[in-house]
Formats: sequence, C-alpha cells, structure tokens
Amino acid sequence: MDTVRMGVIGAGNMGSNHVVWISKGEVPGMVLTAVADISADRREWALKTAPGIQVFDNAIDMMKSGLVDAVIVATPHYDHPVLVKAALENNLHVMCEKPAGVFTKAVREVNAVAEKSDKTYAIMFNQRTNCIYRKMKELIASGELGQVRRANWLITDWFRTQAYYDSGSWRATWAGEGGGVLLNQCPHNLDLFQWLVGMPKSVTAFVHNGKWHDIEVEDDVTAYMELENGATAVFITTTGDYPGTNRLEVVLDGGTLICEKGKLFMKKLAMGITEYSSTTDEGFGHIAFEEVEVETDGENPQHQGVLRAFANHLLKGEPLVAEGVEGINGLTLSNAMHLSSWTGAPVILPLDEDKFLEELNKRRATSKHKDVVTRVLDTTGTY
Repeated sequence: MDTVRMGVIGAGNMGSNHVVWISKGEVPGMVLTAVADISADRREWALKTAPGIQVFDNAIDMMKSGLVDAVIVATPHYDHPVLVKAALENNLHVMCEKPAGVFTKAVREVNAVAEKSDKTYAIMFNQRTNCIYRKMKELIASGELGQVRRANWLITDWFRTQAYYDSGSWRATWAGEGGGVLLNQCPHNLDLFQWLVGMPKSVTAFVHNGKWHDIEVEDDVTAYMELENGATAVFITTTGDYPGTNRLEVVLDGGTLICEKGKLFMKKLAMGITEYSSTTDEGFGHIAFEEVEVETDGENPQHQGVLRAFANHLLKGEPLVAEGVEGINGLTLSNAMHLSSWTGAPVILPLDEDKFLEELNKRRATSKHKDVVTRVLDTTGTY
C-alpha cells in the first residue's frame, strides 16, 4: 500500500472538517474515497465538496465496499465503539474521534478486539500534538523536577450558547450524547491530565446538570483527585463562563510548570522542596528559584498532524500520536466524576463499570428527545 484510501463516517461538525482536510491534500499519503452519513443533505454536501468520491447511507456498506483501507469514525458518541469494532472486524484500520465511547465497559470490549487485530486503531487526541503539552510531558517524564506534588487545571474557556446545544436532537441528552462538557469538550483535557501526571487512585466530584443552560447533562464540574504517590489534583470545567480561563499548573518537588495563554513557564527551584524543608533551620524559609518561559519547537499540527501520523504509521511504520486503546483512560476519569456525583461518594479506581452503566441507564431511560433541526456548526479553533 502506497496510499491510504480513507472513508469518513459522519459528515457533521468534525467529520466535515476531515472531509475538507483530506480532499484538499493536507494529509500526504491519504486520499478520500468515500463518505457515509445517514443524512441525505450531508451526503450531497460531501459530493459537492469532494467530487469523485462515493457516498453511502450506511457505514457497514462502505466498510464492505472495497473502496477504503481505513475509516474515521466521527459520529455521535454512543456509536464510536460499535463502529470501531465493526471496522476492525472488516479488516480496516480505524481512527476514532474523541471520546472512545460513553462508558468504559463498551470501550474495554473494543480494546479487546483491537488487541487481537492486526489492523491499526488510533484515536484523535489532537491536543497531544501541541508543543506546550509535549514539552510538559517531556519535562515531567524526565524526572528533572522530581515527583508531582499537586496538579490544578482550571479549564473554563469552553463557552457554549443555548443555540449550540439546540443544534442537534442528540446533543446534550443522556440518550443521545451520554454527557455534556465531560464527554464533549473535555476528553482532550482528561486525556492530557492522565498522560502528563498519571491516573488517580480516587475521584470525588460535583457535577451540575443544566446549571447554565436548558439541558439534561452537565455544564459545570469540580473534581478532586488523589494520585498513587499521594499527590492531589483539582479539575474544574464549565461551558457557562465567559471569557473563561485555561490554566494548568503542575507542582513538582523541584519546581512548578504553568501552562496558560499558549505559553509554558517553569519556576525551577535551587533545591527540592522535600530536601529543603527537612534540612533548613529557617521556620518560614525561602528557596531560590528561576522563572523562565520554556522554549518549545513551536509545532502544533492538531487534527491534520494526527492524520499525518496515522498515514505515516500505515505506510512507513512511524509512531501514532495516540493508540486507540488509550482512550479508555480519560473516559475512566469522566465516568468516575459522574459516578461520584451521582452517588455522593468518592470513587476508588478501578471503576465499578457495571455500577456506572446502571446509573447511566437510569438517566437514559428518562432522557427527552429534542425536536430540532440538526445544524452543522463551525468548529474552527474550538478543539
């Protein structure tokens, strides 16, 4: 194979972007050959946007057509595990948009299929391509600054209007989307959190449904977590603040990393906190430190970068940005936050997946269908 023939499943908000990027040649080694969507309007749009492709009203038919080597799953969340599994079982490579699914039990089943398959399963964690987060990962993993002591992420610049939530009948419902800000906006942040500092051992959360909008699902979340090494973390997010803040602070024994407004700063201590505290005679003490803006390579290729890595992996054996099986980690955090809030108690990991699904199904059973006309929104710069 010298070219990856790609099919896109779902030509909505994110899927339409993939159609444009690939058809315009922004992913070397990849060509768009087919699009599947249940909407006739979106199929017509795809044909106008990428003349010469084939369109299907059924994803499985596209998978069996012989026209594609790989597919991108860009549908509503509940369909992600079903379609990823189907692609692998039809001997196709697959890229899944975030999240990997709505509940970890379904994702775990998909991961088991992926582990046995010789086809590639990747996930669209495009924020891992951001030079700021890559540099943070490098600095933390190197051990240069010692162990993590505390992490705080205030991520409240996800502002969404009521019109956004009304743009699709599936959106912001338990039955259609399976969650709100945690399932839609924050999969990237939750993935980055565990990618940078590791998975916690316990999660306590306060999840508010429809606090700022007329929706069933959550639009305001505050979570407290404890990591295996005793470090603590706080994660706060909402779609109700404007202009909002995006500040990630990771305190380590030898210094602090602060990511805000597209820049990374480091306060590097002359001596580790633990050593200084145990050896100094000073009751209040002051550790000398140097504050610098950390230099990065400046590269931030986002979705196109993930797709290029996917193509290069299939054609040249180069690394992926993120293996699909990793999608369960951030989803575990989301599920744990929901379950903690629903039960009013801390959730100890590993997650009780059956309990979570039981509670989710209670909410799905009373979820209300929305009679609205689906609209494709401009997602430029939002993910």
